Amino acid sequence: MPRRYLACGRCYLAYMHPDGYLSADDEKTYYATHENSIDDEGYVGFLNILLEPLLEVIEQKEEKSALDYGCGPGPTLSVLLEQNGIRCDNYDPFFFPEALSPPYDVITATECFEHFHHPENELKKLVSMLKPGGLLALMTSRWSNDEKFMHWHYNRDPTHVIFMHDKTVLFIEEYFGLHSIFRDEKRVVIFRKKK
Repeated sequence: MPRRYLACGRCYLAYMHPDGYLSADDEKTYYATHENSIDDEGYVGFLNILLEPLLEVIEQKEEKSALDYGCGPGPTLSVLLEQNGIRCDNYDPFFFPEALSPPYDVITATECFEHFHHPENELKKLVSMLKPGGLLALMTSRWSNDEKFMHWHYNRDPTHVIFMHDKTVLFIEEYFGLHSIFRDEKRVVIFRKKK
């Protein structure tokens, strides 16, 4: 059955109709094919798209704690953060389902937002685990218009079920008590939680 997509008229989040979702087992099997690791220079370079602006806005006056949410089978961003003096926990519902230790100064979610079946619940959870003034750094490709969406490579991945728009960023700010302090043209947004 072909996958169907809709978009919210309020927050502009585009999403796959749930009829097209993979089963949890099929989803995990698909993720397990990803061979991302700290030894993969291309992957590390990709993560630096988020890491470099994030390190620019982290105030390193005292020890910071971070969480890499949705780290996948080969945690890498946590290693990069720790190389920069930031202690980082890993969490992934399939591969690292261990208990977390909030609150955190920094939470990253790189290339996992598009996998959230319940984005409102996931964002509430992430914001609740952030200290006031803490940073939430998201990396997920954003869609811009219907025509480009129809020919976009990003929605061909069967595990990608939601897609952020620039207007979604504004909605998230208002709805979740965040303020975006960095946004690139394509995929990275860094929010600060209001104090």
